[in-house]
Amino acid sequence: MKAILVTAFLAVASASAAGGDLMLSTFSKSEFPLSADPSSGHWKKIGPTVAEGDHWGKPVDKHRTEIRSRWTKDHIYFLFSCPFEELHLNAAPVTSAETSKLWDHDVAEIFIGADFESIWKYREYQVSPLGEYIDLDIDRRKPLANGGADWDSGFTVKARLDREKKIWYGEFKIPIASFDSRPAKAGNEMRVNLFRIQGPGPKRKYIVWQKTGVLNNHVPESFGQIRLVGE
Repeated sequence: MKAILVTAFLAVASASAAGGDLMLSTFSKSEFPLSADPSSGHWKKIGPTVAEGDHWGKPVDKHRTEIRSRWTKDHIYFLFSCPFEELHLNAAPVTSAETSKLWDHDVAEIFIGADFESIWKYREYQVSPLGEYIDLDIDRRKPLANGGADWDSGFTVKARLDREKKIWYGEFKIPIASFDSRPAKAGNEMRVNLFRIQGPGPKRKYIVWQKTGVLNNHVPESFGQIRLVGE
């Protein structure tokens, strides 16, 4: 029985992680509270997708980032585990409203869209190590109106910073309807890329899941895919 359970666990972890340019998001029957903790019951059996290179795919030492995902009929969740060497944080963080230009400091980012024809249209969601956030409605053919702050997805975030272990965690709960008009079901696929920006000034690090080939996250041609799968 123990061997069967171990085999089942490894199968779940492997399936959740996938690889290459495909990430899998595992179904949850119910919504769950954000914990920003990969060892919590909702996350501990979910294998990670890994981002560890820069925009050109060159490894970024000591910044190997793990990203996990789950989904329900209404939301998709992402959990980033973010090792760091140095922090670059806002001196006066605000967590009750969006933070404009949050990407000027340490941040984890999700770019996701369900339109495989108009790939220049997608949504962007960000969280900082301090729990700051912003979401953006992106159309690469047009400039962002008011810095994108006029659009509100209704997403929520939670962050947890462990300065002693030099790792921070950022968790997202995103309404699926904010980027996909289809009812959520196993087999649905979306286009996605995942990023981190970490550290101050000349020591700034960029960690990218699917390399873009230029110093720019907004390259929709480089996106990978995420697929919703069952339990």
